[in-house]
Amino acid sequence: MKKPGGGGGGAAADKKRGRRSYGESSTETPPRKQAAKKDVFQIFAEKVRDHKNLESRWAVLQETRVEYFRGKDFVSFLRNHPELKDILESDGNSEIEDIANILLRKNLIVRCDRVVKTLRPGKKKLSTWPAHLEIFPEQVFSDNDAFFAWTFVNRRPLWQTLLSFFWPVLTLAICLFPVYPHRCKLFILYFCAGLLLLILTLLILRAFVFGALWILLGKRAWFFPNILAEEATLKELFQFWPMKDESERPKWTARLFYAIVAVLVFLLLRHHAPDEAARARYQKRVSNIIDDVLEWSPSLALSGMMEKQTVFNATDPDNNVTDGSKTTTEDMAQPEDVEGETITGEHEIDESIENAEDTDH
Repeated sequence: MKKPGGGGGGAAADKKRGRRSYGESSTETPPRKQAAKKDVFQIFAEKVRDHKNLESRWAVLQETRVEYFRGKDFVSFLRNHPELKDILESDGNSEIEDIANILLRKNLIVRCDRVVKTLRPGKKKLSTWPAHLEIFPEQVFSDNDAFFAWTFVNRRPLWQTLLSFFWPVLTLAICLFPVYPHRCKLFILYFCAGLLLLILTLLILRAFVFGALWILLGKRAWFFPNILAEEATLKELFQFWPMKDESERPKWTARLFYAIVAVLVFLLLRHHAPDEAARARYQKRVSNIIDDVLEWSPSLALSGMMEKQTVFNATDPDNNVTDGSKTTTEDMAQPEDVEGETITGEHEIDESIENAEDTDH
């Protein structure tokens, strides 16, 4: 026999199970939150990549230019900037190696290795930042001579977007230079000439200092080392102090040889330098070209075209009359020439006949 209230107890148990199952389901993360949690590492990777304190370089990986960093720099960077771990929320307390391994599993970074693994002649150790990389077989994080390349396309900053729209406007402005006012032309001319002179002076002085230090002290020191770099930030571009020289010191015989070559080149250039008259001719020629460019204007060009058209229209009837008179004179002279040629031909025939008759007699 069923106890009274047994059905009610079963219903209460079912309600408890329902509450329990609802509670369990409520603790589970909704799909949208799970997707947002996955994007946390994407945001973290973008923040780390855009940070200026993480040193990185560009290299070629399987015929593709990639941006990469070293494992030891990544470890020291996160130790100096622990606030970036807060982006990872619950995973922010993880170890640096664990975070890097998660980035590897999510294909946000890929571990690479240098292509050239042997020392080149005259080098004591391998290059700190190799220019060519290859994918490492084991995709596990390491801070011992390991390189990691970013696999995602970095978001373009706003200034680059504005710059892409500015380039066509700048190109159009350069093409319209001949129609600028005279003062504006002078300003642009002196500004560009001064900027070009500054760049050439900086490069020549930089090369002179490098050559003097290399010959006298045997040290390689390039001031403004990134001034000719293809990929560099504005801060790196104007870095003044040279990088640490890791190459082997050159031999004194090589330094002496290049010193003699430098002196000979200097004496040769001095011997073949142009004289004062040649410099004056060249300066006059260049100044004439510059004056022609600066003094040109649309109104002057149109007035010159109108003057040429007027002169041509004024001289055209006279040319026609002269041509006609010449033609008439030539036509009138043609019959006399023809008659003269006919008479001369008749005299020649008569003389040949008389000569033949004398021969018969």
